[in-house]
Amino acid sequence: MKKNKKSKNPMSMRCPYCGATVVYRKADDIYHDHKDRMMYVCSRYPECDAYVRVHEGTNIPVGTLANRNLRSLRRTAHQYFDKLYKTGIMSKDEAYSWLAYLIDSPISQAHIGYLGEYYCREVIKQSKLVLERNMKKNGKARNPA
Repeated sequence: MKKNKKSKNPMSMRCPYCGATVVYRKADDIYHDHKDRMMYVCSRYPECDAYVRVHEGTNIPVGTLANRNLRSLRRTAHQYFDKLYKTGIMSKDEAYSWLAYLIDSPISQAHIGYLGEYYCREVIKQSKLVLERNMKKNGKARNPA
C-alpha cells in the first residue's frame, strides 16, 4: 500500500524568527524593481524582515525564510560557490555534489537557499580555500575575493 506523504503547505508556515504566520503576497514594498514578484513574507513585516521569494511562475519557495543577515550570508555564499564552476574548477554538477558533501545532505537538498548561518559561513570558507588552492596550483597570486 502506498503511503500518503504529507507535504509541507507553504501557507501554514511559521516565521522561524518570531513565530508569526507567513503570507504569500506580491513583493511590491520589498523588491522595488520586481513589484510583480511573489514571495512568502512574515506577517509582521517590516518589524520582522523574514521573507523568501518563489520560483518565477510558481508558488514554490526558493529556500527558507531568512532575515536580512541570513539573506546577506546566502548571497555571499552563492557568489563564492558560483565561482567554483564559473571559473572551470568544477562543473556545475560537481560543484553541487561538493556542496552536498560539505553540508552532509542529499544532492536534492544541496541549495544555498536552505542553508542557515553556520553552513553559509562554511560554504564561504571552503569555497575560498578551493579557489586559493586552484590559484596557487595555476601560479596565480590573486586573492579570490
